[in-house]
Amino acid sequence: MSLGGPVQSEITPLPAAVQRYFEIALYLLVLCGFGTLVSTGGLDVPTVLLVGAALLFRGYLLATRRTLLIPESWTTTLTLGYVAFYLADYFVFSGVFVSATVHLVLFVMVVRLFSTKRDRDYYFLAVISFLMVLAAAVLTVDSTFLLAFAAFMLMAVVTCILMEMRLAAAKSTVRANSSSDDLEYRRMAFSLAGASPALAFLILLGAAVIFFVLPRISNGYLSAFARSREISTGFSDRVQLGQIGEIQQSNSLVMHIQIDGDPQGSYDLKWRGVTLNVFDGKSWSNPHAQHVVASVGGGRFLLLQTGAQGRRLQPPVPAQPIHYRVLMEPLVSNVFFLAPTAKLLQGNYRLLSMDNGDAVFDLDPEHPVSRYEATSDIARPGPSQLRAASYDYPPEILLNYLQLPRVDGRVVSLAKEITVAADNNYDKAAAVERYLRANFGYTLQLPRTVPRDPLANFLFERKQGHCEYFASAMAIMLRTLGVPSRVVNGFRTGEFNDLTSQYLVRASNAHSWVEAYFPGYGWMSFDPTPAAPAQMRTGWSRSMLYLDALASFWREWVINYDAGHQYSLGREATRDSLEWFQRARNWARRHHEALLAAARRTQRTVSDSPLKWSLAGAAIALLLLLAANARRLWKGLRNRRLAARPEKSPSLAATIWYERMTRMLARKGWSKSPVQTPEEFLSCIADEAMREPVAAFTQHYESARFGGSAEDAQRLPELYEEISTTARR
Repeated sequence: MSLGGPVQSEITPLPAAVQRYFEIALYLLVLCGFGTLVSTGGLDVPTVLLVGAALLFRGYLLATRRTLLIPESWTTTLTLGYVAFYLADYFVFSGVFVSATVHLVLFVMVVRLFSTKRDRDYYFLAVISFLMVLAAAVLTVDSTFLLAFAAFMLMAVVTCILMEMRLAAAKSTVRANSSSDDLEYRRMAFSLAGASPALAFLILLGAAVIFFVLPRISNGYLSAFARSREISTGFSDRVQLGQIGEIQQSNSLVMHIQIDGDPQGSYDLKWRGVTLNVFDGKSWSNPHAQHVVASVGGGRFLLLQTGAQGRRLQPPVPAQPIHYRVLMEPLVSNVFFLAPTAKLLQGNYRLLSMDNGDAVFDLDPEHPVSRYEATSDIARPGPSQLRAASYDYPPEILLNYLQLPRVDGRVVSLAKEITVAADNNYDKAAAVERYLRANFGYTLQLPRTVPRDPLANFLFERKQGHCEYFASAMAIMLRTLGVPSRVVNGFRTGEFNDLTSQYLVRASNAHSWVEAYFPGYGWMSFDPTPAAPAQMRTGWSRSMLYLDALASFWREWVINYDAGHQYSLGREATRDSLEWFQRARNWARRHHEALLAAARRTQRTVSDSPLKWSLAGAAIALLLLLAANARRLWKGLRNRRLAARPEKSPSLAATIWYERMTRMLARKGWSKSPVQTPEEFLSCIADEAMREPVAAFTQHYESARFGGSAEDAQRLPELYEEISTTARR
């Protein structure tokens, strides 16, 4: 291994300067590729630290103009040694083939950084950097990839240009002059830095055109790669107490929701995921079978309401429909999150199902839940209507939603005590809801050990918890009072982004609440969880909304760009083009009609006074002719004035008289070529009688033209007349 000191030279050869810039650009290219891969979060911390330290050390060597080369014998030994470590990495440390292979590739990259000697080594590093970016594209769906890819593309353009300059310099048989002034090479670097962004922008622009125009035959495949499976556990058919609380501790984005006609964020809705009806004391489950949802064509599914399962067919309140669009982040969950009560769902899905708890599931493995539209009726009857509801429950409701585990007697007594003054089921549910909100605290700090009876522990000892405990406590107390109830897991409406008119729903917005059944009205929701304190808006949070708008566009029009998006984009482009063409045609038609009307008026005016308008037309034509030749006329007048008084400007006057003389001789047969000097032209004149006056004229012309002699300039008109007289003989 050799480590040299800084290299200093008075005169830097051009190939050496290009080589240095190329090594810097290639290093930055590799750094961009590694940074893009790190941004996906798929690399473990030791790998990031070790490879990052190696890259930083390589950057230090480049900055200080030092060289460090690992001998080939060391390279071979290290490679053989890592093969053995690769097996250990695969079977012991990583346990995953992809992770172990990524470690191997990064190791080879680091070794190659410090053993690069031949052109193929440089090419190898460039290919590895591209493969790292390609791997990052598969592992992430985040919008930061766009910025990282733009930086990588910029460095790729610079590297390719310098690589071509290296090859051209190596093959050239003529060597460029070297310079001792480093500013010359810096100007070259600045020129390259100025041209490269323009080239990278044009490449990205062309790639964008190809991306949007290239036919799509399937959904965005990158949606299938999920970052985490933690959210799916809270929306399965069995959920343990505490799982929603674990989800809430994350602030990762879950979905964007845009409601038609809602530019200000005026809705405060809950987005239903799954309903759970069987409780064993520590976990909730849903044993109901699913049934296929009927499709009405065009990716539209009618979410039928069947009264036999306890759903309301025709609510006795005016309908309040809303239409909304949902853009999901990849969650590895096949649940659609919908506002109550969902009527219609539309998306690029082939098969959907529902269970008896109104949950909607995706059964299309080729199209995971990503983007969909839905229509819901959010109308809700008033308290007076619910107080008057009957007690004639359907048998299915009594059978499935009054089940109780072994309940602590204190829970039953507390439920009766809270509702002692209520004489109807609605007031009972409202009383339990108010009691839990007012007397218990909200916290995400989960107990280290699960108590034997979590609900009794929550109600009588701990007296604080998260939404699952509140919802479970209310549902069980209502069941002890004979009120059918169930727990719903979903999300609260999150922060509203006024830039995109979208609600930002995060994992921290995961929520559990209660639905109680009222005959004739269906399931009504109650939320016993205390409201969380409002968060203060800051300038930083405002800037994050701009980043979210960019991320939303990236997810909508890049990650999930499919045939549906392409059809919509093409339809909008066609419609806009037709509208623009129609406006242009109407504008041309209006101006054409105006020109015709003006022409008719002019014709009538000219017909009434033909002599006057003929004279006016001739005068206008003369003025236009003079205007078109104004420059030529001015030049002629100026030349005539200078020719008459050559002493004012001897050089210019000499040029004018010499041009006159050559034009005159050209008419007589002696034409001067533009490449001939006056002396060469003089030697071409074979006539002795003509050559003598021309020689005298040329002598005085050169004295006046290049010596500024006024006396010689004054002789030129006289000599010109002498040449003219000789030519006429």
